[in-house]
Amino acid sequence: MVRKRGLFIVVEGLDGSGSTTQCRMLKNFLDIKGIKSIVTKEPTNNLIGGLIRGVLTGDWQINPEGLQLLFSADRAHHLEKEIVPALGRGVTVICDRYMFSTLAFGAVDCGMEWLKVLNQKFLQPDIAFFLEVKPEECIRRISAGRDKFELFENKEKLQKVLTNYKRLTEEYPNLHPINGNRSKDEILRDIVKKVELYLDNEKLTEQEEKKAVIEDSFSFHH
Repeated sequence: MVRKRGLFIVVEGLDGSGSTTQCRMLKNFLDIKGIKSIVTKEPTNNLIGGLIRGVLTGDWQINPEGLQLLFSADRAHHLEKEIVPALGRGVTVICDRYMFSTLAFGAVDCGMEWLKVLNQKFLQPDIAFFLEVKPEECIRRISAGRDKFELFENKEKLQKVLTNYKRLTEEYPNLHPINGNRSKDEILRDIVKKVELYLDNEKLTEQEEKKAVIEDSFSFHH
């Protein structure tokens, strides 16, 4: 089966959970399989993404609602300029964070329902993964990699974000929790298994639809 549109995959998690590493490893796996893919991220490196990074690193300040509006504007631009065109060319898009980050992180300071309304018109990923790692471990990894913490990077806030993500995995069937406290290869194996299962189910659905069309046309002629 040849997909008419690329697969939209999202990898989510707390800061320090390893989402960036898994996006890169998943792309390498797809390259080996001969599946064309790109890795992208949010916030982006575009103009609005730069403003967001400035807030996260403490270079300038804006209220929580203002920050979430920036994230939404960045996402709208990201979809229009990069994600949707790539999917339309049949390229698989692997995105390091997406709207689930907005809901999980944003709901620490803003209402979850308002954030859902803000994001309701955005394209849903075909399949998304939440790398579940304890906040203590995330902070340990972050402090080992750099000497400065960003806006959400303290244990209390990360615990709230973790709780929000767990809630989202129950609300959104396309968001799959993955145990992130294991080796990179074990995590990748789980992700790949679920992606392959998704594609297999898609094939079955397409075959069933074709069969239904054939049966309909057969019954129509009889």
